[in-house]
Amino acid sequence: MSDVMRWAAFSCVLVPLVLVWYGGSAAGAAGAALGLAAVTAVCRVLLRQSERGAERLHSEQCCPHRGRHGRTGSGAHRGGRRTERGAPVD
Repeated sequence: MSDVMRWAAFSCVLVPLVLVWYGGSAAGAAGAALGLAAVTAVCRVLLRQSERGAERLHSEQCCPHRGRHGRTGSGAHRGGRRTERGAPVD
């Protein structure tokens, strides 16, 4: 991710300089710089969310969560049916 952010910062500096170099106004270049900075910030947030989601998905696939105490099964505490001793079960 750091390479992407370096290129984004480079673009945020380079684009306004090129605009001014080729005769654009300073205000227009400043507006372009602010716009690029805003888009860069939003993309960074989305990229971080995506990376976190991928890590979470990978960890769930690798080591599935097995409940509060790590037990499996369907006993009375897991929502199973409770019957009296000797009572017929449907």
